Amino acid sequence: MPLYATYGSNMDPGQMMERAPYSPMAGTGWLPGWRLTFGGEDLSWEGALATIVEDPESQVFVVLYDVPPRDESRLDRWEGALGLYRKIRLRVQTLEGSVLAWLYVLDAYEGGLPSARYLGVMADAAEAAGAPADYVADLRIRPCTGIGP
Repeated sequence: MPLYATYGSNMDPGQMMERAPYSPMAGTGWLPGWRLTFGGEDLSWEGALATIVEDPESQVFVVLYDVPPRDESRLDRWEGALGLYRKIRLRVQTLEGSVLAWLYVLDAYEGGLPSARYLGVMADAAEAAGAPADYVADLRIRPCTGIGP
């Protein structure tokens, strides 16, 4: 079954259960050589959106899900509804070794600030998925707009 790697709000197992009910969590891992960033500020009413960019000095925590075709099409509609994201395939490092997974990346330029609410959702999702405490703390202190709680 194809593996989906998520670095955003879909890290939350509860949210994924709603969006892709036939897709169990398959573990966690890291994207070495990639950095979490934000872009497309002009495309969203709430600030910049999460994405990843290549960066040899960084790595991004991801959650893996086993996604059957019926859930993949649901996620494609959810994530690509406005044509903001495209799918790519990358190698994810897990405790069991390297696995190939697909993920969504923003089809827009890097830059801009996410909202406080959006960062809070991402940090809560990472925490719910078992991300390391320092990774979650870094999400919570990232610069953001004042939009949100």
